[in-house]
Amino acid sequence: MDYSYGIQRALKYLEEHITEEIDYEQAAKCAYSSSFHFQRVFSAVCGVSIGEYVRNRRLSLAGNELAGGGKRVIDVAMKYGYDTPESFARAFLKFHGVSPSEVKAGAPHRIYSPLSVKITITGGKSMDYRIEKKEAFPVLVKKKRFPKDKEINGKEIPQFWTESMSDGTVEKLIPYVHPQNIFGDSIIGIGLEYNEGETDFPYGIGLHYNGAPVKEKEFEIVTIPASTFLVFPIQGRMPDAFHGVYEYLFTEFFPNSEYMPSGIEIEAYPSDDVRSEEYRWELWFSVVKK
Repeated sequence: MDYSYGIQRALKYLEEHITEEIDYEQAAKCAYSSSFHFQRVFSAVCGVSIGEYVRNRRLSLAGNELAGGGKRVIDVAMKYGYDTPESFARAFLKFHGVSPSEVKAGAPHRIYSPLSVKITITGGKSMDYRIEKKEAFPVLVKKKRFPKDKEINGKEIPQFWTESMSDGTVEKLIPYVHPQNIFGDSIIGIGLEYNEGETDFPYGIGLHYNGAPVKEKEFEIVTIPASTFLVFPIQGRMPDAFHGVYEYLFTEFFPNSEYMPSGIEIEAYPSDDVRSEEYRWELWFSVVKK
């Protein structure tokens, strides 16, 4: 898979529909990806979340239209998806540093140009990995659904992990761990399947399930299909290590590899010592050969 081509197709789709409600599922399809996976790849490759990119482009274009002086603020606000002039003015001021009326009067404003992605395979780096072939196996998870237009990597999912560590979720999961835990001593995070057309997607925190009767109503059993995984051992402070590895994998490793991700992505965390530079964890990608 050429990730630069896929993301460039998605960027073209976003630009063509910038004044409409963005269909994040369709944008992901342009990049030959699921919505969950696409958000992570987009953020790693482009350095900005999809939601932030769309917001910045809309406010930039709105500034251009108001700079001509002939359009009403309320009309421009509605065109770019703001329900009221007040909400538009707040976002506009935060982005441009000046108000819409000041731009209409001739004040300078900020330009945010469309992204164009070109990935260069530089080489010279290496990352250890191993291949794990697994038959289908069950996991027990607590799910949470995330809107597709949110910044999931840097904010939403880390907050879900923090909540699950502090509210007893992880402790409640421990009795259900399989005695031959595929992931060693680790708790896992996993992007789960969702139905096409849904406006959000589920992410689960859980573990390899031992089959014991489940007492907690908030937990759900999910079967992971038989897959070949590439497993990357990673060391570093979170979430910085996550972002750095993701960028490397999708700008260098996968474009230059015989493998491509096939949809399942699992994070295996052995402890909550995520702020340590010595923290060690694993990232599992289901893969197929190109």
